[in-house]
Amino acid sequence: MNSNPASGLPFMKMHGLGNDFVVLDLRAGGDPPAAGLVARIADRNRGVGFDQLATIQADDRADLRLRFWNADGSVSSACGNATRCVARYVMDQTGRDRLSLRTDHAILLAENAGNGLTRVNMGPPVLDWRAIPLARAVDIDRLPIDGDPVATGMGNPHATFFVEDAASVDLATFGPAMEHHPLYPQRTNVEVVQVVSRDEIILRIWERGTGPTLASGSCSCAAVVAAARRGLTGRRVTVNVPGGALLIDWRDDGVWMQGPAAHVFSGVLTPEWLAS
Repeated sequence: MNSNPASGLPFMKMHGLGNDFVVLDLRAGGDPPAAGLVARIADRNRGVGFDQLATIQADDRADLRLRFWNADGSVSSACGNATRCVARYVMDQTGRDRLSLRTDHAILLAENAGNGLTRVNMGPPVLDWRAIPLARAVDIDRLPIDGDPVATGMGNPHATFFVEDAASVDLATFGPAMEHHPLYPQRTNVEVVQVVSRDEIILRIWERGTGPTLASGSCSCAAVVAAARRGLTGRRVTVNVPGGALLIDWRDDGVWMQGPAAHVFSGVLTPEWLAS
């Protein structure tokens, strides 16, 4: 993709179970967008609209370099569904079945799972309070927050709450209050989980810097890690999110996430819009 503003900025629109992304392929050159431009592209009325923006760049340590931004222009170190979407796109483009992708969090492995599905190893969960990060030393499995949540890091921070009925939670009020809780100095993603069985949960999501989303790979991984640590589920769990279902498998080598990916359309942001 040519990223010369004089000729416009090409982009791809992708989604994983309705968790949608703008992806900029900068492997041929060009700089990632500034935070202000990211937020403008995220505007669903005056821009394109997305939950996260991702850039693809060349890398000397992995097959690809990925970076992520939230809809408010803030940086995210991890975005599981976007990683899966980009991996699917590049595997289809190159005919490869395995890729390594370097993010700000770690080098992740992606594999073709067959039947149009892609799996990504999101790496081991972060279980040290300093690295999640939290503001002070606490029991990460029993946070001193109303609702008794679990803290987990998946390259970004998470607070997972277990409830009897996920649909009854007023996420529009609960989500932002928890996102900005003072125990999380960098804010947090918020998961509301209803356990269905040892191998199935229902998950609703409030993403840091974005708001409610139909799906989230890192949130699904964090929810399963939290549920397994609480003894509520096993480590291989189907996660039902508003946009569909992901299979999360917490193995010795990391938390594997498997699901579909879609490349919806490609377009170009015009020079006039970029300059406005």
